[in-house]
Amino acid sequence: MASGFFALLDDIAALMDDVAVMSKVAGKKTAGILGDDLAVNAEKASGFMSDRELPVLWAITKGSLLNKVIILPIAFLLSAFLPTAITVILILGGLYLAYEGAEKIYEYLVPHEKHNAVEELDKMSEEQLMAREKEKVKSAILTDFILSVEIIIIALGTVAQEPITTQIGVVTVIALVATVGVYGIVALIVRMDEFGAKLINLNDRENSFSDKVGMFLVNALPWVIKSLGVIGTIALMLVSGGIFVHNLEFFHHWEESLGLPAIVFEFLAGLVIGFLVLPIVNGAKKLFKGKKASAH
Repeated sequence: MASGFFALLDDIAALMDDVAVMSKVAGKKTAGILGDDLAVNAEKASGFMSDRELPVLWAITKGSLLNKVIILPIAFLLSAFLPTAITVILILGGLYLAYEGAEKIYEYLVPHEKHNAVEELDKMSEEQLMAREKEKVKSAILTDFILSVEIIIIALGTVAQEPITTQIGVVTVIALVATVGVYGIVALIVRMDEFGAKLINLNDRENSFSDKVGMFLVNALPWVIKSLGVIGTIALMLVSGGIFVHNLEFFHHWEESLGLPAIVFEFLAGLVIGFLVLPIVNGAKKLFKGKKASAH
């Protein structure tokens, strides 16, 4: 009985070793997409009232954890019994990410009603602000879902030849890192100004070291948020372009024939597809709104 118990402990220890080793390998493979995930989600989690930043971020984090709970078992089942479905899901996700990136670029180049709404936040009622917040949280969770699918599939691909127990352990570790690590860093970014203010008020001395660091953090936050908006949009294009290149053979052939660096080709692929999808989605939205209005 005792020997059986110790044999079980040995098996568990060996499994944990395998998971640790393979998690490092999967971590390297998914490092790029995790960086993109950070940029996209930091941009998504910004733009709220100061006292709402952490509650909103917590709501997105809970949504992200729920996404992983939904995706993980489905990914394992599809990988085992219907691997083609994973490719289809990835491409659909890539189309959505490309559309999101193209929409951001279009809104920047051709300002319209959304920009005016952002400028008039202070004129909105509490109900309007809460409705806007819910809409942004839903959008962030949907984007997180698509990025999570990509991260989990890449991680799963690195351990495809391993036993199922190792696959589950490794991919679960990567999925948790993708949520806890990414949103932990996002929380630090969006609260930079609060931390800076605390450093400024740390002592009564003028122009102390803590004052300088605090002022730097307070002044740097708007630039960081703006930068993350740009980086997040580029990341959307790169991730979507990468999905097309790695899952559609003809894209891979075009990349080779053009001889462009992979990162440039993936960005261009995401950009072109995004602007092809943009009028289709916007047209469908207008049609849906028109039908909804006529029904009322």
